[in-house]
Amino acid sequence: MTSRVTRRMTSPATSDSVAPVSTKARILEVAAALVAESPNGDVSTRAVCEAAGVGAPALYRHFGDKEGLLSAVVDHGWDKYLATKRERRPGTDPVRDLREGWDSHTEFALQNPNLYRLMNSPAMRTPPAAALESHEILTADLQRAAEQGTLRLAPELAAQMIMSANVGVALMLVSRPATFTDRTVSRRVRDAVHAVVFTPEVAQSRTPPTTAPADTGVPAGATRLGALLRQTPSPAFTPAEGALLCEWLDRLANTPPE
Repeated sequence: MTSRVTRRMTSPATSDSVAPVSTKARILEVAAALVAESPNGDVSTRAVCEAAGVGAPALYRHFGDKEGLLSAVVDHGWDKYLATKRERRPGTDPVRDLREGWDSHTEFALQNPNLYRLMNSPAMRTPPAAALESHEILTADLQRAAEQGTLRLAPELAAQMIMSANVGVALMLVSRPATFTDRTVSRRVRDAVHAVVFTPEVAQSRTPPTTAPADTGVPAGATRLGALLRQTPSPAFTPAEGALLCEWLDRLANTPPE
């Protein structure tokens, strides 16, 4: 495994090639490649140094220790995952965007199983900034759905439910492939979660309307009003009153049905 990575990363540059990468970038690229090729997703600093053609002091100077190196690999993985999401322009149908976002999340995990497990490892004590950015992108799509009246929970709670379910099913698919052999389970879980998060009309039809339904109940109405007030605060309330009203609306939106 190491020799294959070494050959790929240390092949001589030609006169037409771009400038050689920095030592830090080379170490990071080698570490990411070794993580991807490792049977268990783990790598040693010694193997990374040998494959990158550097001494241990160079690795420790740039990354501190193995945990620092793996944290950098995680950041690299999140940037790779978010590359397409950052370029995506929101469509007029946020529910469709959310469905496609779930599917692309699962597909990324299946294509990068070792990296995905590392990205979501509890050993990574500090969440990367890119992980928070991913959550913000999800919440923004849910905010758009709330403004259209198709969401029946507050966007923040809906984002927590969707993210935890999506990560959970993706981790099961890549960590226990012998048990989770049916990849359609991801779409089944997606539809089950969306049935709770979105209004009945959307969940049943899977073709969300572009305007608010005529009657979506108190939770959906509170969710939509809260989203609109956050987008355009009413001059009838002071900032403190507006924040309190939004908190009350979130309580109505997030109250489980009896």
